[in-house]
Amino acid sequence: MLKSLFNWKVLLNLLVAIGVFILLVWLTFRWLEYHTNHGQEIPVPNVVNKSVHDAVKILEDTGLDYEVDSAAYNPKYRPLQVLKVYPSPGSRVKDGRAIQLMVNPKSWAPVAVPDVINKYSGLAFQRLEQVGLKVADTIYEPSIQKDAVLRILFKGNSIKPGTKIPRFSVIDVVVGSGPMRNIAIPNVVGLTVKDAKALIARNLFEVGLVDHEDGGNDDSDIVYYQDPASGDARDQGMQIDLWASKKTPAELRGKIEILNSTYRMKVDTTLPPVRYDEVPNFQDAPPVNDPVPAPAPQKKESPKAETTKPSVSSAKATTTVDKPKPAASTTTPATEKPKAKKVIIN
Repeated sequence: MLKSLFNWKVLLNLLVAIGVFILLVWLTFRWLEYHTNHGQEIPVPNVVNKSVHDAVKILEDTGLDYEVDSAAYNPKYRPLQVLKVYPSPGSRVKDGRAIQLMVNPKSWAPVAVPDVINKYSGLAFQRLEQVGLKVADTIYEPSIQKDAVLRILFKGNSIKPGTKIPRFSVIDVVVGSGPMRNIAIPNVVGLTVKDAKALIARNLFEVGLVDHEDGGNDDSDIVYYQDPASGDARDQGMQIDLWASKKTPAELRGKIEILNSTYRMKVDTTLPPVRYDEVPNFQDAPPVNDPVPAPAPQKKESPKAETTKPSVSSAKATTTVDKPKPAASTTTPATEKPKAKKVIIN
């Protein structure tokens, strides 16, 4: 058996097989070198701080591919400026290698505008600042919703809640300043319901009841009556009721007169005005304490000497003047007789 293995034919076939294998391996490596540019390396150009458009053009001219990624917006750098390159500039890579570019975006990441319409302005401003929006101007507009947010303006255009705009964008807010007073009501008689509604809205009023004569809901009907009447002064936001028909106002004079008797009360100004005197209600009135007059100052009189009538004695017809009596006794009645003094004899 060993002799058969060392036969020259077997050895020749074995050598041929080994040679074919070595040839195939060599051809494979040559093919790989050709397709992978083995031994041919290209230095990565320095495109940092260049615009992304210029960096892409340089990489394409060099024979390198690229991948662009954006980082968080940094206002210190220009929009679309290349911040980083990977592999780093100067590194040697093969032809066709993809170079990653980290680029500064155009602006901040977009944020959705919060729904603050018809909300109180103080709370709305806080909500807008929380999402990263800056309120520049506050525009006040007449509205029945005082201090409520009516619209949000971005670059002069009204935007709806949910619209995405760059973070830290500057916006303007329209806030209601309260209703306007004493606005003249427009005349909509003779107009179609559609045109009347538009005119009422332009004059800052609202449409109230719309009564169609035929019971339908056709906006092409002609308005033949309105309440309040045109020319009256009302505040903003007041409702204007309409009566409409397919007929003209001239053909509905009877109904207009009936409506006038209901909604247009005439006041006779030829009669003299009646004056009514108000009668005070003493029961409901609180009690009033009359002031007590102060006592008049008393004058001090000097004491006068009191005189008494002279007593007439039956024995002597002489008149004597009595001395003034002490202050304790005031007056002596005329009927009282003088008492006799008692004399005691021991």
